[in-house]
Amino acid sequence: MNHNLQFDFLADKEKNTLTVRREFRAGRRLVWDCYTKPELLDQWFAPKPLTTKTKSMDFREGGHWHYAMVEPNGTEYWGWTDYINIQPIDYYTSTDAFSNADGEINEALPRAEWVVTFTDKGENAVVETVVTYKSLEDLETTLQMGMEEGMLATLEKLDELLVSLTGVQ
Repeated sequence: MNHNLQFDFLADKEKNTLTVRREFRAGRRLVWDCYTKPELLDQWFAPKPLTTKTKSMDFREGGHWHYAMVEPNGTEYWGWTDYINIQPIDYYTSTDAFSNADGEINEALPRAEWVVTFTDKGENAVVETVVTYKSLEDLETTLQMGMEEGMLATLEKLDELLVSLTGVQ
């Protein structure tokens, strides 16, 4: 499915950051919509075989997204995202956290700040995500939880969604 599209996953242990750059065979507006509309996020934002369900989403500065990644057996892993700054189709910044079904943040697990930038590359879009953790320990915990493999699998689901939306392979 990749068709030689750009995919970079870089961990910087001095800055406690992960940088993920991913090219998609679709226009920036459509890719933006896939990242910011719950009806589209629910179709791709979890690695196979998990699915995603949105409990609530208010995509605006000061808004949030409360969602679960759901295993085929029904086990749910809840997350919470707070949206900080939004510049439509260019970028947004947010903080993320693990939570429970009631939206209560799990302070025992790492939180991070996200800067998600959308740019054009010819007819394609490139999304650069920079995730900053409070400590090297938090970064290491996330890596050990399978962040790289999870991101790769999740973004492949976005590829599949984009093909279904555009017909372009």
